[in-house]
Amino acid sequence: MDYQNEKCVMVMDEQLPVGMLANTAAILGITLGQKLPEVVGDDVVDQSGQTHLGIIAFPVPILKRSREGIRELLEKLRQPEFQGVVAVDFSELAQGCKTYCDYITKMGNTPETDLSYLGLAICGSKRLVNQLTGSLPLLR
Repeated sequence: MDYQNEKCVMVMDEQLPVGMLANTAAILGITLGQKLPEVVGDDVVDQSGQTHLGIIAFPVPILKRSREGIRELLEKLRQPEFQGVVAVDFSELAQGCKTYCDYITKMGNTPETDLSYLGLAICGSKRLVNQLTGSLPLLR
């Protein structure tokens, strides 16, 4: 993978409390790592000889946007020019489920238009990711 031409960002609902922000970022990151294992670097060894598991090989800025703005990003990501971009979404529906079976059932009974998105991870061509998110502010 050409890390200089790839970019990953997370876009979070700017109104979420810190605990839900952290939970959303963790879930998005785990799913992104599963979908794109090649972005995780090799394990490294420190001077003392201790091994540390590999982490993502490039920075992942955390950006902020409204829930409506996150939905707009997802709609743009469905356009043909963004086919090569990986997008992981996390919704209020998913956050409220106690089990994955519950999530599958509830999602199967919910139209996409009823979903309220808490966060979104986007990874792909730097040009395309910047086109989608380049004007968004960092979450601070």
